[in-house]
Amino acid sequence: MSTMKDFRRVADEVRNWGRWGSADELGTLNFITADKVAEGASLAKQGKVFPLGVDFGSSGPQGAFKFRQNPVHVMTVDGGDAEALVKYCTDWDINSVGQELSGFFAGEDNPFRFNDDMIIMPLQAATQWDALSHVYYEDKLYNNFPADSVTSLGAKHCGIDKVDGKGITSRGVLLDVVRHRGAELYLEHGQTITPAELDDVAKAQGVTVRRGDVVLVRTGWWARFLTTGAGSEPGAGLDWSCASWLHDHEVAAVASDNLMVEDPISAVEGTFLPMHMLCLRDMGLMLGEYWDLNALAADCAADGIYEFQLIAPPLRVTGAVGSPVNPIAIK
Repeated sequence: MSTMKDFRRVADEVRNWGRWGSADELGTLNFITADKVAEGASLAKQGKVFPLGVDFGSSGPQGAFKFRQNPVHVMTVDGGDAEALVKYCTDWDINSVGQELSGFFAGEDNPFRFNDDMIIMPLQAATQWDALSHVYYEDKLYNNFPADSVTSLGAKHCGIDKVDGKGITSRGVLLDVVRHRGAELYLEHGQTITPAELDDVAKAQGVTVRRGDVVLVRTGWWARFLTTGAGSEPGAGLDWSCASWLHDHEVAAVASDNLMVEDPISAVEGTFLPMHMLCLRDMGLMLGEYWDLNALAADCAADGIYEFQLIAPPLRVTGAVGSPVNPIAIK
């Protein structure tokens, strides 16, 4: 078990505050330069597309957590409403543009009908990015911004909306720890992934992690969830010391197929999710959770190519501390 003294030493070593200026709110996404974007695009050679997002629905992984619920999908207009709309809504108008919709649905000779819906959900209900404002400690966000700048109105600093212009498209690298260990489906909890093992996996796969890459780590947690439906069941994750590995490799972001990226049981005495604190608050490195890496991993194993173009922009939700995403890998 490591101590808070160990944690603070690493925090001092990996902290990127001021590296890109005192006003910076992008953190390690600054490693994604125009050349890096072009490098990622050059890897789309076969035209194979791998969606890495999971379903946003009532059977998702968040139902077990009381402060987050699974998405609620509600139809506001559907086929059963068609006749009612024709009968009762012929006097609708749009005052903002000064156009009347009288007769919009009127008459059996008008074939137009429509469906409409809405969704209510936490922004981190399934496949998502953690914004840099998601986690903090000692009253400071990334780059020394005050934690109380996140209010009921949203995050004034380091919100997910600050990321949108960057796009998050780069060279992606998959590190398939499940296959490297020879596991049948997933890694058991307690089988923590260390920096040395990340190096071993990369070497075995013949891939090099470089500045500006987005690293995807496969633990098999999502494959197990599809079998068990147990959203709160812990699984293997990165050891907190992997923050130093990510810092040394100048990685732009990291994502995994599990629920927290790191091991949910802290290896630092007196803390919870120490790697979250180091990555989001000190490094300015975003974390992606609940990514489905199964199909991509199978293809990478088949052709031996573990690099690809990754496209994973968040939604531009003003002041949000996280965002749903449907990332895509292209080979």
